[in-house]
Amino acid sequence: MNGSMRIYFDYNATTPPAPAVADAVTAATRDLFGNASSVHFFGQQAKGAMDTARSSVAALIGADPSEVVFTGGGTESDNFAIRGAAEALEPAKRRHLIATAIEHEAVLNTLKALARRGWTTTLLPVDQSGIVSPERLREAITDSTALVSVMHANNEIGTIQPVAELAAIAHEHGALMHTDAVQSVGKIPVDVRALGVDMLSLSAHKFNGPKGTGALWIKRGTRLQAMQTGGKHERGRRAGTENVPAIVGMGVAAKLAAEKLGAEAGRVGALRDRLEEGILRHVTGTAVNGARMSRVPNTTNISFDRVEAESLLIALDLEGVAVSTGSACSSGTLEPSHVLRAMGFPPHRTQNSLRFSLGVFSTQDEVDRVVELLPRLVEKLRRLTKRSHEDTKNAKAHEATSVQKSSS
Repeated sequence: MNGSMRIYFDYNATTPPAPAVADAVTAATRDLFGNASSVHFFGQQAKGAMDTARSSVAALIGADPSEVVFTGGGTESDNFAIRGAAEALEPAKRRHLIATAIEHEAVLNTLKALARRGWTTTLLPVDQSGIVSPERLREAITDSTALVSVMHANNEIGTIQPVAELAAIAHEHGALMHTDAVQSVGKIPVDVRALGVDMLSLSAHKFNGPKGTGALWIKRGTRLQAMQTGGKHERGRRAGTENVPAIVGMGVAAKLAAEKLGAEAGRVGALRDRLEEGILRHVTGTAVNGARMSRVPNTTNISFDRVEAESLLIALDLEGVAVSTGSACSSGTLEPSHVLRAMGFPPHRTQNSLRFSLGVFSTQDEVDRVVELLPRLVEKLRRLTKRSHEDTKNAKAHEATSVQKSSS
């Protein structure tokens, strides 16, 4: 590794916990050990800390605290919203579910699981902007549609979807609207009332909170079938003793995010633009994937012509720079990005793109270091690729000549 600087540009996968969050989790683990369902002092102390956290999370998304249900993270929240709505509306003969082709696997695989059990599903296409057109939803929705689930911001390319417009169409047809806002909460202002949705998923570790905790906001009056049954925890909506330390940490992270939302979005947005412009200017054969106007301020997804993304990712990692090829939940696989594929890009483009996602601890020095490194690394990989192509070509030509000689 060159020098001692380690650079983390993979905030969409997970974020480093804020120091105040780590302190709060540690203190809660030590001091708030009571079961929040117990009526004695220790239990009520834990319950009080959870109530404070619930209020902070609700404030971050413009919600009422009683509508916030704590979960084990974004994936559980998505499952609860989709399965819970599907099962609650099944007796009313609404067995059709709609999402987009660029949703997170937590949504796509839940739809696949329900399809195996007899629900019909529709995935709305997107074009190369990476934004779904409300017209597509109008064409797909029917009176048997139970739920429309469209993410607020995409995890790979950062594009923001017209959720409020889509929610209005869903409601015209009597369907519920869910949005996976895991990648937008804490980065841009998110207001559940303004979005007009019935359910919204969020996850603490995407805005400097602890892993393994999240929330599902459920609009008052929305009927959902509980997925986890047992005691009366979370107003009967999610059974199981609550993870008080993680919930406390999530509350602190939500409060910090709310306090610096405007200023931080501007600062990170300026860094992302500097990084993006630097790469496009200094590295030939590069292009940004998705609409550049309507996206979260911390994310850019860039295609590097004639380079395999995986090789560039490893080359950057050896220089101390952490980036990703797309969804963290798909890392470790050489599968092309389902998001870029759904946007209609050719196979080579779905496999030569890297995601750079910045956050609260990112600095201008880090951005400049990455811009300085990339031209050399990309050039080296292109030379190697060209050489291996030439070697393959020569080997094939040699083989053909040998075959000719032996047959003559």
